[in-house]
Amino acid sequence: MKYCFIIPNYNHIDGFDSLISKLSVYSLPIIVVDDASTESVKSQLLTIAQQNPMVVLCHHRFNQGKGGAVQTGLNKAIELGFSHALQVDADGQHNLQDIDVFLSLSKANPDTLISGCPIYDESVPKHRYYARYITHFWVCVETLSRELKDTMCGFRVYPLEAYDRLSSRSALGKRMDFDIEVMVKLYWQKTPFKFVPTKVHYPENGLSHFNALDDNIRISWMHTRLCFGMLWRSPDLLARFIKRSFSKA
Repeated sequence: MKYCFIIPNYNHIDGFDSLISKLSVYSLPIIVVDDASTESVKSQLLTIAQQNPMVVLCHHRFNQGKGGAVQTGLNKAIELGFSHALQVDADGQHNLQDIDVFLSLSKANPDTLISGCPIYDESVPKHRYYARYITHFWVCVETLSRELKDTMCGFRVYPLEAYDRLSSRSALGKRMDFDIEVMVKLYWQKTPFKFVPTKVHYPENGLSHFNALDDNIRISWMHTRLCFGMLWRSPDLLARFIKRSFSKA
């Protein structure tokens, strides 16, 4: 098994050098995807990459959104022969002390997607916090299960063989809808999941690229498509639900 980190980045530069330094202690390649940042940020990312031999820097000529950047990173990891990729956001929200837990759990369960299950502190914006309950409801409908405990946390380890199989036959959203959609579709594909409780902190004056209008419309349309996708998969999903129910009885 070969692991790497993936970091999507759009104009996140404050503290980014420190993030790279903290990840470098794991001696794993770090794929950074610059999603068409400003020339100033692009130049600083290039300097960071030149100073850190573990960094592989990819550039988007035009902004594609977080999902597009993650997909570029995952495809680059596959191209370079990695088996697993640990996604970390560039904005400092994630608790890097849990990386060892994520990697150990993934190595013990190589076919499984390992995802963070957020534990929020008082820094979380209230509208983001409550929006997760709405998404969780629809994900339960789309999977006919409660197995996906969280689909919006971008702190996760992808088994790349499963992702490659999915992406080769299914289009995935390229903005804030990606994290949710890829997990639902991997669930449909029968990829196993494990969730790790992890603290999430929103840095003061942190840079957010979530567009309340556009992204909420996009996510709503995504849930509509996934609900229709669930309908013709419902016999299989119901069979899985019944099997789980009997196994717990």
